[in-house]
Amino acid sequence: MNVHLSKLQPYPFQRLRELFSGIKPNQEYKAVNLSIGEPKHDTPALIKEALVNNLSGLASYPTTAGILELREAISNWANRRYDIHLNAETEVIPVNGSREALFAFTQAIIDGNKNKPIVISPNPFYQIYEGAAFLAGAEPYFLNTLPENQHVMDFDSVPTEILNRTQLVFICSPGNPSGKVMNLDQWKKVFELSDQYGFVIAADECYSEIYFEEANPPLGALQAAKKLGRDYSRLVVFSSLSKRSNVPGMRSGFVAGDAKIVEQFLLYRTYHGCAMSPAVQAASIAAWNDEMHVIENRRLYAEKFKLVTPMLKSVLDVEMPDAAFYLWARTNMPDTEAAIRLYRDFNVTVLPGSFLAREAHGMNPGMNFIRLALVASVEECFEAAERIKNL
Repeated sequence: MNVHLSKLQPYPFQRLRELFSGIKPNQEYKAVNLSIGEPKHDTPALIKEALVNNLSGLASYPTTAGILELREAISNWANRRYDIHLNAETEVIPVNGSREALFAFTQAIIDGNKNKPIVISPNPFYQIYEGAAFLAGAEPYFLNTLPENQHVMDFDSVPTEILNRTQLVFICSPGNPSGKVMNLDQWKKVFELSDQYGFVIAADECYSEIYFEEANPPLGALQAAKKLGRDYSRLVVFSSLSKRSNVPGMRSGFVAGDAKIVEQFLLYRTYHGCAMSPAVQAASIAAWNDEMHVIENRRLYAEKFKLVTPMLKSVLDVEMPDAAFYLWARTNMPDTEAAIRLYRDFNVTVLPGSFLAREAHGMNPGMNFIRLALVASVEECFEAAERIKNL
């Protein structure tokens, strides 16, 4: 077996199940689950119709690169959203969700023949970053994202010796769990370090379309590069329909950016065996071509955040995020205790922040935080907030 498998740690939700083992929730309350970032809003009819109406495509093997019509739909969407130009032929690949692509990309990027490769990750983080690094033979280096640095990765704190070994940097903007969006100056710093040390930037933008002001969408990595007069060298973004269009079960997203890297990643993927189903490609085209359902999706999230955030602010240290659908709340008790008591006494499930992070630089930056995913209905989120206040 791959010796690096022994380095993998349990996923946060497995740890949550173990934490709750033997604990019975209070049945006087209806269960409300705010622990997992799984969208609960209805899947738009136009996407379901496109999926069903193209089942004849199942009779054919799909190509790894996907059909040109899908790549053009993705490119056109990105051009409208970010005011950039993406070449559908050379700079875009459809993928089976950003999770699959983030993992596979790391395997393609890391050169294990070089001395002790490093992958830099935010901390707290999406656990795929860590697992992908380990299984590629690299070592994760965590940058704690703390309230005192506005939940942003502090690259000034990274030793030169680490930067010299760094081959890949994961950046999640809007961030999970903080919802923090990188600004132009912060991107400029990362780009300059990439120029100096030669590492590749993997920009995870799966939450980019969940924001609260229609006139103020989050800045994207490719957009930042254009604003700074750069090309896409060593920059690749990962996006997904899961949150944007409420189709997590469809597993559809894209990778875009540096044409040379995209070309090599496509070569890797032809062996990886991850071509997208023709029916899913058709449904994805319908999703990327329509924005009205996304606007309605944002309206529902905005309604929940504007209702719930002030309620929780009266008892927790919590702020409205820049974007995404999480509240990252500091508690006045250990995060695991808060999770147990909410589950046991009020039948509300939240995720302890320490489960999303690792001990790094003398601390676990998720300690005494809880993550609340406001994915349930408005009524359920309101009810959960009332119970949290009661605790």
